[in-house]
Amino acid sequence: MKKIILFSTFLALAGCQQKQEVYAPVSGSSVKQKGAASQERAKNLNKLEREQIQDWIAGQKEKFYPTSMNYWVNRENFSEREKSPEETVVSYGYYISDFSGIQLYDQPKGYRDVPLSKFPTELTAVEDALKYMNPGEEVTLLVPSVLAYGTYGDGEKITNDIPLIITLKRIK
Repeated sequence: MKKIILFSTFLALAGCQQKQEVYAPVSGSSVKQKGAASQERAKNLNKLEREQIQDWIAGQKEKFYPTSMNYWVNRENFSEREKSPEETVVSYGYYISDFSGIQLYDQPKGYRDVPLSKFPTELTAVEDALKYMNPGEEVTLLVPSVLAYGTYGDGEKITNDIPLIITLKRIK
C-alpha cells in the first residue's frame, strides 16, 4: 500500500512539472544585427517623414525653414538667432496637430516658470525652439516623429511614428 501511495505521489508530481524550453545564449553578433536593423529602420523612417513633410510644405502658402535640429519652423534664420541663457525662466503652451490638420488635444500642453536648462519631460523640438524664441512669440513647428513621441507615441491620442505640427507660444 505504501508503495502505491508513493508511486501515485510521484506520478502526480511528475505530471505537474512542465518541460522548460532551453534557449541558446544570445551572441554578440545577434544583438549587433538587431541594433543595426533598428538603426536602419529609424534612418529609413526619418527619411520618409522628411520627404512627407517637404511635400506638405510645398502645398502651403506659408514658408517653412529647416533647422539644424531636423525640424522646420515658420521663421527664417530661426536657429541662427542668439539662444536665451540656460537660466532663463519661460512659460509656454502649445497645440499639437497631425498633418491632416486635426488638432489632437482640446487643451494646450505647457508649463509655467520653467528654467530652459530644466525642462520636465518635453518634446526635443519644443525644448530647442523655446531657446530661440522671444517672449510673446508664436511659431509653428513641423516635427518628425523622432523629435516628437517616436516609436511609442504618447499612450493617449498620438500613436507611434507620427510626425506632428506644433503651434508653440512662448508666454514669457
